[in-house]
Amino acid sequence: MEDVKKRKVGEAVGNGETSSSSSSSEEEMRLLLDPLPKPQLVHLLSKLGSQYPSIAEEIRSIASADPVHRKLFVRGLAWNTTSETLCAAFQVHGEIEEGAVISDKTTGKSRGYGFITFKHMESAHNALKAPSKMIDGRLAVCNLACEGLSGASTTPDLAQRKLYIGGLSPNITSEELLKYFEKHGDIEEGSVAYDKDTNVSRGFGFVTYKTVEAAKKAIDDPNKILGGRNIIVKLADSHKGKSLQTQLPTAVVPMALPMAAGYPQPGNAHVSTTPVAYTYPQTVASYPVSSYPSPTAPAPYQAQPQISYAPVTLKKESLGLPSTPMGIGGYPYYLSKQ
Repeated sequence: MEDVKKRKVGEAVGNGETSSSSSSSEEEMRLLLDPLPKPQLVHLLSKLGSQYPSIAEEIRSIASADPVHRKLFVRGLAWNTTSETLCAAFQVHGEIEEGAVISDKTTGKSRGYGFITFKHMESAHNALKAPSKMIDGRLAVCNLACEGLSGASTTPDLAQRKLYIGGLSPNITSEELLKYFEKHGDIEEGSVAYDKDTNVSRGFGFVTYKTVEAAKKAIDDPNKILGGRNIIVKLADSHKGKSLQTQLPTAVVPMALPMAAGYPQPGNAHVSTTPVAYTYPQTVASYPVSSYPSPTAPAPYQAQPQISYAPVTLKKESLGLPSTPMGIGGYPYYLSKQ
């Protein structure tokens, strides 16, 4: 019974039959599918696509039209790689719709990565079969742009596969570096580190193997001589941690210093007790703040007793003045007549 239903559905899809009942069922399907989470929809569509070729072709056509399946992110480019050389390296996989190296807006120099968009999805899939590609003497690596850096060697064992190579001769190229280390196993990514401004070797590089076993072989190899020099081979993470440790200060001691005690003034006392925090990038000795006695405010003056004086009566005979009011300088005064 179930096989009969599948055959009828397949015939309806293949013949493109439409009717009022199918239209209503399509609307019903939309209502049923709309609240489903994406993982369930992907599982359902992949199952239908594997059973019905017409559905698979429809899915493939929609996916190919979306640039998310055709656009690649290419990293690890040499500083002198141009958009033309980048496209030339990838055109062997198919027709390129767009390709460019990303440059710094201020300096105009390459930022070491770029993008390639193929015209067909199949071309992008072919390029991803061999993600590592030698371009201008550097081993560049590509992945889908929608994955960004998250698609670049994010396996849990990456820390055990990526090696730091130090003590390199300035004449050693990336090709020579990779050729020397490929004897231990397949290399996923690797390059000599070059100065961005001068394009001169900085004396070190990195090599990422596809397996942890190959990385261990490279570390355990007792004969580490390249270009006539003894080179350093260690896990990249351990070297990074050591570099960060040497750059940090010996100690960072946050210390809160209180402000000096305020001196109260007579009639307007003000004392600040708000602490002020200072952070020093080195060890700082803690010195106690001496507290000095505040100057003693002068004692207020004692109130003086008030003395009352009896009114004085002047006689005109004693002063020889009339008893009528007189004004001196506009200020009158009166003498009483006795």
